[in-house]
Amino acid sequence: MSERLRGKTALVTGGSSGNGRAIARRFAEEGANVTVADVREDPRMGGEPTHELVEREGGAAQFVECDVSSIADLRAAVDTTVEAYGSLDVMVNNAGVERQLALEEVTEEDYEWLMEINLKGVYFGSQAAVEVMCEQAEGGSIVNMSSIAGIRGLANSSLYCTSKGGVTNLTRQLAVEHGPAGVRVNALNPGFIETAMTMEDGETAGGILDQTPLGRAGQPEEVAEAALYLASDESSFVTGHNLVIDGGFTA
Repeated sequence: MSERLRGKTALVTGGSSGNGRAIARRFAEEGANVTVADVREDPRMGGEPTHELVEREGGAAQFVECDVSSIADLRAAVDTTVEAYGSLDVMVNNAGVERQLALEEVTEEDYEWLMEINLKGVYFGSQAAVEVMCEQAEGGSIVNMSSIAGIRGLANSSLYCTSKGGVTNLTRQLAVEHGPAGVRVNALNPGFIETAMTMEDGETAGGILDQTPLGRAGQPEEVAEAALYLASDESSFVTGHNLVIDGGFTA
């Protein structure tokens, strides 16, 4: 085992299911202590909670209940992580939601619900992480979950595109602002990834897959490999970057 994250601690929001679950497991395989922060302990697809699975596989993990729309919850998750493991080296702002609506159908409640999770959660998750990382000699790495919706338009996705566009540019800004303190900030921009959440919308899935050169959906494990690269020292001179993982959809 190479243990590319040996001795490091990572916090993964939305870590109970989908991409977050795969990221938490992959990080633990590479030696990281992992905090799984989510509003739910059980995976969307059913099965064993992520932190329990990580421990059964020989890793170190804990679960913290966290609603990323709550700044208090985010700060508590960071504090709990530092108390348990002594540092916060990697913050993965992964938690997110999606709602397919035409612009004229969007209500203020729809807007606030999605932005509170997708953009506010990333913003204040990063804030809480930076406050710890800037005090650490080795800084840290923040990995934000954006989307191809953060770099191009998609049908009936004005809400989602707005939120992910914000994440895309927030990532660049935070990289510029906190690079001098040794904090790297990057983002992942996945295309269609096969998770319990995305598979709920078959029409959208079909439209994207029809235009994907590799002709298939991505897997959470493929997103996790990209997250591992951005979290590890292998990307030590990479910051402010949005890494597209979409099978060629945006090519």
